Amino acid sequence: MKNDRKRERKFYPRKKRRKCIFCAEKRGADYKDVDFISRFVTDRGKVAPRRSTGCCAKHQRMITREIKKARQVALIPFTVD
Repeated sequence: MKNDRKRERKFYPRKKRRKCIFCAEKRGADYKDVDFISRFVTDRGKVAPRRSTGCCAKHQRMITREIKKARQVALIPFTVD
């Protein structure tokens, strides 16, 4: 009896993965578009992780580069006080 319980596992439905915004819309990111880029920055000023943005790896790297460019040109602050 005890062995039967171990074999039985509960079924948990998988969460649907979000489609990457950039792949779905065939869109690129630009460091000058501050409103759009700020969606990928947390309230503390950090770059948001892939699991929260829903971007694929390729576009997450692109977003990171664009955020860094925007910080250098002082469109986005490095830190939030």
